[in-house]
Amino acid sequence: MSQRGKALSVLVVSTLAFTVCFMVWMMFGVIGIPIKKTLGLTNAQFGLLTAMPVLTGSLVRVPLGVWTDRFGGRIVLFITMMLCVAPIYLMAYATQYWQFLVLGMFVGLAGGSFSVGTPYVARWFPKDQQGFAMGVFGAGNSGAAVNKFIAPAIVVAAGWTMVPQVYAAIMLGTALLFWFFSYSDPTHLVQSKASFSDQLKQLKDPRVLKYCQYYSIVFGGYVGLSLWMVQYYVGEYGLDIRVAALLAACFSLPGGVLRAIGGYLSDKHGAHKVTWWVLWVCWICLFILSYPQTDFTIATVNGSQTFHIGLNVYAFTIVMFTLGIAMAFGKASVFKYISNDYPTNIGAISGIVGLAGGLGGFVLPIMFGYLLDLTGVRSSAFMLLYGVVWVSLIWMYMTEVRSRDVVGGEPQHAPVGKRA
Repeated sequence: MSQRGKALSVLVVSTLAFTVCFMVWMMFGVIGIPIKKTLGLTNAQFGLLTAMPVLTGSLVRVPLGVWTDRFGGRIVLFITMMLCVAPIYLMAYATQYWQFLVLGMFVGLAGGSFSVGTPYVARWFPKDQQGFAMGVFGAGNSGAAVNKFIAPAIVVAAGWTMVPQVYAAIMLGTALLFWFFSYSDPTHLVQSKASFSDQLKQLKDPRVLKYCQYYSIVFGGYVGLSLWMVQYYVGEYGLDIRVAALLAACFSLPGGVLRAIGGYLSDKHGAHKVTWWVLWVCWICLFILSYPQTDFTIATVNGSQTFHIGLNVYAFTIVMFTLGIAMAFGKASVFKYISNDYPTNIGAISGIVGLAGGLGGFVLPIMFGYLLDLTGVRSSAFMLLYGVVWVSLIWMYMTEVRSRDVVGGEPQHAPVGKRA
């Protein structure tokens, strides 16, 4: 097979593998609802339950990214997927809260697949196509939407315990398919002798810290909301779990599939410009979503009149759909930054940035649950994200926008030593 044919085969099977891994990673976003009811969990406990796999998937991203540089993405991704099969299956037999948390940590290994596949796929393509290639691979985030289509149907038909059994079989089959249709190229290996602590020292680079902040919004926010939205629809609008999951997929699906378009736009217009406008769209959407359902009474010349302000389920879904598109573009543009600035160290840097995004996805559902328990206001989740986006917009303006053109052509880069 030609090198181009191998590259395309690697891209296709890697994207499939990542889609399945992400589907498994988001499993608790659906099955957590009947588990919460069975165990009588608080909102904060539910948030921790859904977020536990995200924690492990985030923490392993740095070492997996480094191992990908050293040993190659094919073997690292295959082993990672195989290690997840047993804990996924055992989830069906858990009966206590701590058992779900422990097994969730092991299932979370699937989330580390992103920092393996990103450098593995990117190195098969020329530099001017890497943004698109990484965007196509990153479209595997749509596994969050696939989970919302498959899991509720299984829950209704056979109970939630059937979901992990089916997912374990799917993971095993996908791992074998990936192994037989992927390839290795020794020239892609990076013989780095740096330790994990040396890799983490990259966080001293202000650019890396900034990319971590951006990614904690576009990916961490995406993960957190994907885990939270089904129960949000059920609680806020009183929907059946299947309808709630279908509407929640209106956010998750574009948030994954359209990442490839974000990669294309980043190749064409530059990562900086795409990221800047993505953050503004997120800010506007989150401002609208933050306003809680409100009834207020005012005194008029004709007596007191009561008005209601709040999004109905249709308007809410449309805004969430728009937010999902923006986050999809942003996830691709952040990694275009990395491929531009760190071409020989994509694995380690993408692992660090992926770690930050994943930790955002871990912390947010817990904070969503805590804020809901504290305030009783469901839209407090969006209020929190709104504040985080404000921080990123200010940071980006101070370090980039003042010296760059976000409307016209891509500006000349400042010397590395002087860049923020």
